[in-house]
Amino acid sequence: MRKFLVVGLGNPGLKYDDTRHNIGFQILDEFAKIAEANFESDKLAEVCKINIKGRQFVCIKPQTFMNLSGKAVRYWMQKENIDINNILVITDDINIDFGMIRIKGKGSDGGHNGLKHIQEVLNTTKYPRFRFGVGSDFGRGQQVDYVLGTWSDEEREYLKTRKKTCAEAIKSFGLVGINQTMNQYNGK
Repeated sequence: MRKFLVVGLGNPGLKYDDTRHNIGFQILDEFAKIAEANFESDKLAEVCKINIKGRQFVCIKPQTFMNLSGKAVRYWMQKENIDINNILVITDDINIDFGMIRIKGKGSDGGHNGLKHIQEVLNTTKYPRFRFGVGSDFGRGQQVDYVLGTWSDEEREYLKTRKKTCAEAIKSFGLVGINQTMNQYNGK
């Protein structure tokens, strides 16, 4: 069975649940809900394993806080013996319009502290990532408040359908690969 490590980035704790910075957790929650699976506490992460058509998706929500996400990624890659090309890191991105998806096979951290730590720990920028646009509707110096802020009612409503699309993209990544997934979901 081919294995994939799907990492949703976010911060643990109730006060972060509904924030833009936790979209990685929220997308994985939707993926697990559709598969009727549940997360359980394990080392460095909340973990859920989902089997689809001969593929196993090991989904983790690191509990190390965003800035130390690389510790959980490295641990679960090694524990489950998952190749770096079979990981997918899901994160928020203020440089992408709200609700838009951008999947890439490699790239910079783009100023994102979670990606920065993963890059430092893995010693490479060559790993697949899934960026979800949260927009940039904030004033100068207000970036932290914005990403740690909660969704508006309108955003929350739109997220219901977007999170379903994101779950489909995760499944596609494991079943047909990154190239077809990028072609089908990027910019959508």
